[in-house]
Amino acid sequence: MARHIYSCPLRWSDMDAFGHVNNVVFLRYLEEARIDFMFRLAPGDGSPSFSGGSVVARHEIDYVRPLVHRHAPVTIESWVTKLTAASLTITYEVKDPEQVYVRASTVVVPYDLAEGRPRRITAEEKLFLQEYLDQEPAAA
Repeated sequence: MARHIYSCPLRWSDMDAFGHVNNVVFLRYLEEARIDFMFRLAPGDGSPSFSGGSVVARHEIDYVRPLVHRHAPVTIESWVTKLTAASLTITYEVKDPEQVYVRASTVVVPYDLAEGRPRRITAEEKLFLQEYLDQEPAAA
């Protein structure tokens, strides 16, 4: 099982009045990692995979410890923990080698923008996603 690795820079504007990354900013970090995973790593040059649109159906976030500003980026590992005919769950860890700051998951539904409705995961998308499938969530 592979994991997608995304190096996410911290921005000064990500901090809140308490001096750590604001809880809402973590959603942006997860979005950056998810988009990098689903779109930049989509199989094949010119492949239509994932380009038709998708919507977030659910986010779940566990804040493990505060993350304060520094110049080094944080690592976001992501992988698929559930894959159905019409949705997938991406699980994440926002971390450094020695500690985890956030554990999270997102349910994503492929969406046909032209038709204005959810769609099925294509065979090509399923093949790509299965490389990252691990049905066991991260250790607590």
